[in-house]
Amino acid sequence: MFSWLGTDDRRKKDPEVFQTVSEGLKKLYKTKLLPLEESYKFHEFHSPALEDADFDNKPMVLLVGQYSTGKTSFIRYLLEQDFPGMRIGPEPTTDSFIAVMHGDTEGVIPGNALVVDPKKPFRKLNAFGNAFLNRFVCAQLPNPVLESISVIDTPGILSGEKQRISRDEESGYSCLHRCLFGGYDFAAVLEWFAERVDRIILLFDAHKLDISDEFSDVIKALKNHEDKIRVVLNKADQIETQQLMRVYGALMWSLGKIVNTPEVIRVYIGSFWSHPLLIPDNRKLFEAEEQDLFKDIQSLPRNAALRKLNDLIKRARLAKVHAYIISALKKEMPSVFGKENKKKELIGSLGDIYKRIEREHQISPGDFPNLKKMQDQLNSQDLNKFQPLKLKLLEAVDDMLSHDIAGLMVLVRQEENQRPNPVVKGGAFDGTSDGPFGHGYGEGAGEGIDDAEWVVVRDKPAYDEIFYTLSPVNGKVTGANAKREMVKSKLPNTVLGKVWKLADIDKDGMLDDEEFALANHLIKVKLEGHELPSELPAHLVPPSKRKIPE
Repeated sequence: MFSWLGTDDRRKKDPEVFQTVSEGLKKLYKTKLLPLEESYKFHEFHSPALEDADFDNKPMVLLVGQYSTGKTSFIRYLLEQDFPGMRIGPEPTTDSFIAVMHGDTEGVIPGNALVVDPKKPFRKLNAFGNAFLNRFVCAQLPNPVLESISVIDTPGILSGEKQRISRDEESGYSCLHRCLFGGYDFAAVLEWFAERVDRIILLFDAHKLDISDEFSDVIKALKNHEDKIRVVLNKADQIETQQLMRVYGALMWSLGKIVNTPEVIRVYIGSFWSHPLLIPDNRKLFEAEEQDLFKDIQSLPRNAALRKLNDLIKRARLAKVHAYIISALKKEMPSVFGKENKKKELIGSLGDIYKRIEREHQISPGDFPNLKKMQDQLNSQDLNKFQPLKLKLLEAVDDMLSHDIAGLMVLVRQEENQRPNPVVKGGAFDGTSDGPFGHGYGEGAGEGIDDAEWVVVRDKPAYDEIFYTLSPVNGKVTGANAKREMVKSKLPNTVLGKVWKLADIDKDGMLDDEEFALANHLIKVKLEGHELPSELPAHLVPPSKRKIPE
């Protein structure tokens, strides 16, 4: 009896089955989230509708910074070759958005042609008009780095006295970019890109650190995308160590005021171009920071599906809140008289409406759109044409978030396990991966890797003196006796335990003179600030323990 109720209930609870993550994201968006967005004019207030190319495109890296911070040079450094339309100089040279992407032949595609290409994820940029499209190009070239990622270069943001041109006090944004770059909303374009890229790199010049009001506004416009942001303190080879420490501290303090998050944003220090270092004192620091940044960028293809899934969830949460706001305004509007006065009253009390929705639906304050921006947008809308609350549309999105997304998460892991580890290759990423110029080559546990003689031999006489004071029996010291000497290093037991496992090569619970010398060498490596290897490198194996090739 009533079996049809059970069937319908099961249909709602059972998540849809998809073959690929990309296919699943497209279908969930079109069937469950897009109807909600269209019903409540989400695209007019927040972000244009997503297209198939948004789910299929390669990971993208967005570079943002004031002029002459080295954005274009950074791309040139990664690719190790020039790209079409590239201009580098101390003055503001890049006056366009340039999407640097892979292509079989070198060439430039102008913006108006780019936004009609269904294979490119830029079609919705058409909404910003010719003023923007005339300053948007795609530079294509055959480059191995671009087979895995695309890079977006942006116009340099002016600073200092240049920023005080034509400030629009009413909106809180400078008119500078609208005037200088041809009358388009620079911050809105950046927001569009920020929603779709996988990584946002903010570049600062260590030699002249100056965060202008315009740049502060741009960073604030990237709110809700803090997880994508990384900061590069570039040109750090131009200043001395003490000054670099002060600049780094000033940058962290300034960012803390602009980016309102409890977490500290990761800052990479270095000099990202192929010229000799002016002040080479911090070379090792720059190398380590570069490797960390490269690893972060190289991980983007592996995490691309997860990022798109995360962005869809963020979009769905915002769309739900937007629906509650729009329907609440519609509910309060009179049907006949006093519409304009009521509209002004509702827009003025929008903050109270936010709080009411927050209480009624248990929504986090951080999920609500910017109050001032929302009020400005509502001024140009006819509130009577808004839709009332449609529970079926909201239930479809809730079902997607609670059931379908969980199934896609499993599929993400399956896809990661089934395919080889995808990383960015080529260009600067290959320059330090192998050979003597790889990071840390010949240092720490790698010291002596190319020497014919066992590297521990240099200090073995000193280690032997200690060894013979520990009462060796049959040429070996016990674990207890070795421990008494090893703990003098003041290293924690977890580290000393790892040293013991690496040094006790024959696993007999005792150390001979060579193994004891090796243990002391590894302790020295750790005390000098290097990491211990997970397995003992071949060049550190004592000569008497090495297998003779047959």
